[in-house]
Amino acid sequence: MFSPGTRFSTAPQQQHGTFYEFRTYFIRPEKNAAFLKLTNEKIHLRTAHSELLGYWSVEYGGLNQVFHIWKYDSYSQRAGVRAALAQDPNWIEEYISKAMPMLTSQDNEVTYMVPWSHIQRPPKEGGVYELSSFQMRPGSPAVWGEAFQASVSTHTNAGYAHLVGVFHNEFGLLNRVHALWWYESADQRAEVRHKAHGDPRVVAAVRESVTYLESQKNKLMFPCPYSPLK
Repeated sequence: MFSPGTRFSTAPQQQHGTFYEFRTYFIRPEKNAAFLKLTNEKIHLRTAHSELLGYWSVEYGGLNQVFHIWKYDSYSQRAGVRAALAQDPNWIEEYISKAMPMLTSQDNEVTYMVPWSHIQRPPKEGGVYELSSFQMRPGSPAVWGEAFQASVSTHTNAGYAHLVGVFHNEFGLLNRVHALWWYESADQRAEVRHKAHGDPRVVAAVRESVTYLESQKNKLMFPCPYSPLK
């Protein structure tokens, strides 16, 4: 799955142009169900303009949140999409005018997929997704990239989790890396995590990686019915 000599630098992805926008919306608690229903009914108005990779409702690690990933070929493409959306009366009248009052805030990050990773769809639909975000020490992937890659690849090569993709921030908090994982269920995740914690290969790789780590957080998420990644 991973080549031992692969470099972590995001330069090839930046030259290629493709990037992924991470969006997190924070929903008013009393409007959570209404927001999800509206989005389910009207998401086609948004996906008519650009590619949606996945759309999830956060279950653990954050309440009343949705997280979604959009793929773009370039910044100019995204600018064109945003301009087109601003001029789309159906999008504005049927969705934006109703959805925005349901939110308390929005956040986004621009990420590149690291060179040694690519989108790998889960083996079947259903299950749960975990977004693990790692804030690494300043110094760029040239300093901590190999140790981080070794930690991720040890988990995947041992079969503890299905890795959907690894992303590195370009805008947002810098020196931040995200790993998107898939599990059959929350209970299956708990079971394999327990096994991984007793695996000396995993322990050694993680021990090396955490020397470059400042903080980390995660979210367990359920895919929405309209999410391409289910």
